[in-house]
Amino acid sequence: MTQDVHREDEIMTVSEVARYLKISEVTTYKFVQEGKIPGFKVGRHWRVKRSDLAEFIEKQKIGERI
Repeated sequence: MTQDVHREDEIMTVSEVARYLKISEVTTYKFVQEGKIPGFKVGRHWRVKRSDLAEFIEKQKIGERI
C-alpha cells in the first residue's frame, strides 16, 4: 500500500478523535457509545472512520445537535 492511503478510509482511535475535535476522551467515548459519533468496536476498543467523523462535523456545522 502506498504512503497516500485514502485519508477518508483511515481508522482513528478514540484518543485520536478526541485530539482532533479538541474535546476530552471521556466525552468522545460517550458520543461514540451513544451513537452520536459513528463508531465500531475492535475487541474492546472503539474505532471511528475518518469519513464518518467528517460527516459528523458537517452535520454539526449545519446545526444538527448531538
